[in-house]
Amino acid sequence: MLFNSLHFLLFFPIVVAIYFSIKQKYRWILLLIASYYFYMSWKAEYIILIMLSTLVDYVAGWQIHASKSLRRKKAFLWLSIVTNLGLLFAFKYFNFFSDSLRALLATWSIPLSPVTLKVLLPVGISFYTFQTMSYTLDIYFGKIKPEKHLGIFAVYVSFFPQLVAGPIERARNLLPQFYEKHKFEYVRVTNGLKLMLWGFFKKIVIADRLAIVVNMVYNNPTEYHGIALLLATIFFAYQIYCDFSGYSDIAIGAAQVMGFNLMDNFKRPYFSGSISEFWKRWHISLSSWFRDYVYIPLGGNRVSVPRWYFNLFFVFLVSGLWHGANWTFVLWGALHGFYLVFSIITATPRKALCNFLRLPKVPWLLKGLQIASTFVFVNIGWIFFRANNISEGWYVLKNIFVGWSLDFSGINLGGIGWEGLIFSFLIILFMEFVHLLQEHMRMREFLSRKPVVLRWSIYLLILSMIFIFGVFENVEFIYFQF
Repeated sequence: MLFNSLHFLLFFPIVVAIYFSIKQKYRWILLLIASYYFYMSWKAEYIILIMLSTLVDYVAGWQIHASKSLRRKKAFLWLSIVTNLGLLFAFKYFNFFSDSLRALLATWSIPLSPVTLKVLLPVGISFYTFQTMSYTLDIYFGKIKPEKHLGIFAVYVSFFPQLVAGPIERARNLLPQFYEKHKFEYVRVTNGLKLMLWGFFKKIVIADRLAIVVNMVYNNPTEYHGIALLLATIFFAYQIYCDFSGYSDIAIGAAQVMGFNLMDNFKRPYFSGSISEFWKRWHISLSSWFRDYVYIPLGGNRVSVPRWYFNLFFVFLVSGLWHGANWTFVLWGALHGFYLVFSIITATPRKALCNFLRLPKVPWLLKGLQIASTFVFVNIGWIFFRANNISEGWYVLKNIFVGWSLDFSGINLGGIGWEGLIFSFLIILFMEFVHLLQEHMRMREFLSRKPVVLRWSIYLLILSMIFIFGVFENVEFIYFQF
């Protein structure tokens, strides 16, 4: 079920109405049924995978907690890890590695007929496997105790607002909330609806509109050069941000309507002054997951300098692979790993250069240059993230500044025309203006202090823009494929 569908617009109010009309002790049943129905609306039989992951991790969690033997604890931890990663590998990566092995052997003239699995990638599998794995890992490291109630644990694994694209929640944050009695509170409910409205605006008005140009260019990149490639690349940066953060806003807002607090997943990432800061603002639930369960166990920065660089690079390499079974994602992750290591190595000379140019005396200029340079490096990465293959990514990178012309008469940009192009830039500027305000204030709290006429004028304006300028084609969220 897509958030941006009539199905969800009927489903969600019904679930909320029932949720607040029944007793607390029955609410977990409603949420479990609603969550399973939400997922089964896509492909019913794949609910078995979620049930299997839930059952294995529930049993593993209790066995890890109850076992006195370290060997037994490790055995059940590995049962959880192998089951979850095994499912992920089988459905997401088996065909990729099989085909990659065939291509590698072909370079040595060794023929191989690859074995492939004819299966559909389960939507959201990378998200819920990481969420449930974090549960058993936290029990193993003594951070939490296992959940007694199998039903409530099943709700934790499958909670429908964030099931298919996050945020990837930790058990210590989300599980206790299923025991809390959430009353219908007007302020909380309306705040959740406002966040959902903003998420729908970002997805339907901005992301899906920009996708018209992005798909036209990136699906046939060799037909374009110069400014068309540049526009498509910049548009993709905002498409993927508005698509994914829009989903997160809807998920967090929907959960808030029912009384649940999910973690922030984005904090205006294109205002980052460095790649390190970017990853503290972008897909926060995933970057913090890799930090806690991969980077720190590898030793983090408490090791020799070469090993520290390896840890950083390796984490981003794996993060790239997590995003998809394609070498483009691996290269994207490797680029960000390189960016981080290079920024550490060059920290001293870059600081010396800034001091030589006296940039610290003009802080707004220094900050602007840092944000602009970070945005450029992030966009170079986005080229390979969006490209269908590495060769097409190289083509875009090599030709993005070739044959520049402001004459768009011969360029097909998806039929949106000059008016559509200008409107696309205006809505991006509008969103970034809101983000600029959010750097200094909480917008929902700020608006709540304004006169009711002004508040509702703004809400109706955004709602009107969704109906007038939205792209209503039930376009899937980009991160559903991961």
